[in-house]
Amino acid sequence: MRFRILAAALAGIAFTGAPAAAAAEPDFSPDRIRAHVEFLADDALEGRNAGERGYDIAAKYVASRFQALGLKPAAAGSWYQQVPFLEYSLGEAPRASALGGRAFANRKDVLLTGSPSEPQQSLEAAVVFAGYGLDAPAAGFNDYRGLDVRGKVVAVLTGFPKGTPSEMGAHLNAEKARMAQKRGAIGLVTIPTVADEKRRPWARRVEMAGQSNLTWVAPDGQPFMSAPDIRVGGTLGQAAAEALFAGARRPLSAVLAEADREGGKPKGFALKPSLKVERQSVNRRLTSPNVLAVLPGSDPALANEYVLLMAHLDHVGVDPKLSGDKIHNGAMDNAAGTATMLEVARAMAESPNRPRRSILFAAVTAEEDGLLGAEYLAKHPVVDGKVVGVVNLDMPVLLYDFSDVIAFGSNHSTLGAIVGRAAAGMNVKLSADPLPEEGLFTRSDHYKFVREGVPAVFLMTGFAGEGEKQFRDFLATHYHKPSDEPGLPFNWNAGAKFARLNYLIANEIANGDQAPLWYRDSFFGQTVAPAAAKAERSAR
Repeated sequence: MRFRILAAALAGIAFTGAPAAAAAEPDFSPDRIRAHVEFLADDALEGRNAGERGYDIAAKYVASRFQALGLKPAAAGSWYQQVPFLEYSLGEAPRASALGGRAFANRKDVLLTGSPSEPQQSLEAAVVFAGYGLDAPAAGFNDYRGLDVRGKVVAVLTGFPKGTPSEMGAHLNAEKARMAQKRGAIGLVTIPTVADEKRRPWARRVEMAGQSNLTWVAPDGQPFMSAPDIRVGGTLGQAAAEALFAGARRPLSAVLAEADREGGKPKGFALKPSLKVERQSVNRRLTSPNVLAVLPGSDPALANEYVLLMAHLDHVGVDPKLSGDKIHNGAMDNAAGTATMLEVARAMAESPNRPRRSILFAAVTAEEDGLLGAEYLAKHPVVDGKVVGVVNLDMPVLLYDFSDVIAFGSNHSTLGAIVGRAAAGMNVKLSADPLPEEGLFTRSDHYKFVREGVPAVFLMTGFAGEGEKQFRDFLATHYHKPSDEPGLPFNWNAGAKFARLNYLIANEIANGDQAPLWYRDSFFGQTVAPAAAKAERSAR
């Protein structure tokens, strides 16, 4: 998972209605979950980095499991949808300079990456501060009002104003580059807020900053860029940000203080220093597959509608700079999610009653590089029909017997009622997002399908009982570290329980008379699928 509102909305979920087609419920085996995790997170797979040998072994393993279950290869007769990638990294160490030519070193004072489209770049432009950089007047955000950013670099605060619904804020945050491009900007740099710096200190950002980045390549051979006119981007540390605000009509400290207040929305203004970036980029091509299989639906009228059950197969590989254990095994992230998907696939494939809709199973690549495998699949479908709903499986923390879950996305569509029935049937409670500052709804693979207008749900094991301590300890101690390995004290029964819950959700979606619908008043339904049929929220 890439860690970077539900309680009130549950009032709109009706826990009544027709259950899924009656059938003996399959068993879900802790031992099978464990076997999958232990293989996928073994040292021999070298952290399953996209484009590398260990990932290819993992892909072969998943394809062999699909084949053994009697599923059908989904990608034009193959188990693999090969995703073409461009890897881009910095060549010579770059410098970014502000006021008076003062230089700031990359991976010390600023964080820059290479460019997929400009191998040699020297760019200097005026800079305009634009608050949080949100340009969505209908949602109450108008940070570009009165600002002229054409041909300039925009400097914005990270995240979104305190008090903004987290899922809406996370989506708008992901749109900042496109918003800046629409206004004519040529660059976008971010400045961490006080709250963001507390969550993710600068030293940790520097530690996690990669030497290379990926993007997928379109059929015309061009690297995909969500905002191609934004020629430069980066994040500024405290010293660089203060230099950028030198002589400004309002000091950076005052801007950050306002942003740290509930509902604070600092207004923008032009800055005096220009920003100059010089960088040399090195590019190379590679491929890495999504692994895809189909269980055909049993109802001819619905078989061309697909429920997508997905999990990312990749992790972050080997870090040669570390002393001692250098392999990031990714047992929880995301061997556990892939194991869940395989166990649900087995249960569905072995059931005497096939679901009415078809099921597309996907183990996707390059999630850790920006949800890229999922994005490629969303924009390059492998099935002739339509994906009508997504159930995503990403980093269930299986260290405790969870008694609640957080169902991201369920409050935006009729998937909420399905999740509610499945959870109630297992005596599992639905809880509000305990980590709204992380914006998790936009940080896993389902989001790329949401952007294409498809309702989706993503479950996170909850914080009730010992859950909060276990979850937070995992994030602090093991997340994206070599210690995320099979030797952790997994609760394999919790793994089977999590598989059963997601099976019940996917199975009901596949058997329902009506495909999932966005709610009429959902921000996402209005934003990503304005012309699609909508549902009214039911009174509880």
